[in-house]
Amino acid sequence: MTEGKAAPAAAAEQDTRNLSTRIIAAAVLIPLAVAIAYAGGWFWAALVTLAAIGLYVEWLMVVGLAADKRVVVPGVAALALAGLCLAIGRIDAALAVLAVGLVAVALITPAQRNWSAAGFCYAAVAEVASVLLRLDPAKGFIALIFVLVIVWVTDSGGYFAGRGIGGPKLWPRVSPKKTWAGAIGGFVASLAVACIFAVLDLGKIGPLLMISGVLSVVSQLGDLFESAVKRRFGVKDSSQIIPGHGGLLDRLDGFVAAVAMAALIGFLRGGADGVGRGLMIW
Repeated sequence: MTEGKAAPAAAAEQDTRNLSTRIIAAAVLIPLAVAIAYAGGWFWAALVTLAAIGLYVEWLMVVGLAADKRVVVPGVAALALAGLCLAIGRIDAALAVLAVGLVAVALITPAQRNWSAAGFCYAAVAEVASVLLRLDPAKGFIALIFVLVIVWVTDSGGYFAGRGIGGPKLWPRVSPKKTWAGAIGGFVASLAVACIFAVLDLGKIGPLLMISGVLSVVSQLGDLFESAVKRRFGVKDSSQIIPGHGGLLDRLDGFVAAVAMAALIGFLRGGADGVGRGLMIW
């Protein structure tokens, strides 16, 4: 009887420690990310490029290709060179470099070519979308913060709603801990963010609610996608680079999906030079 009670107590204590570690890591990383996003320019392009390279390398680790330098080197080189092009405003050159990099990665990979190419595309989309969204001098920073906050509150709202309410699982075969209550909680939290931005006169309430809902759902789908990839290869965490959060893939999966969708919406409405305005001004 004592041992039966000790196991749940130990698990609860472990969960508390993990939550504390997550909060401490977030308290350090979030202000740093916001400060670099505010600085923009070379600073933001450099951070995004490093993150994209990290995403690519971790993806290769998950699918079992990280030990093959023939796959790692051309992908990393292309992402680094594309980041340099993006930093000086040469979007066309960045896209050309990434296209060459994709071909190189696909041709050189001796096995699992589709997975290596998918990982490179995943990192490249994250890199280009993140820089394009911030590029707009008028609304770039606000648009980027909007996306970041939506992703953060979706994740946090989902975590606490899922833990507090519980209930049916969202997709137990892929992510055993995620619940419908958590998904709905994260979605509702994103709508609250839209209301706050509208109150601060940073956009119109109707479009903001629509965009926040879309980005919240896309962010959660991005999370599930990354979980499905890890489960496919029997991996729990993509790495342990971020205390309490796992790897960059684990931490940025929702952001990659959300920023890609945000950049697409902004690009369709504002063009390459007005992605931020296209997302925020309706």
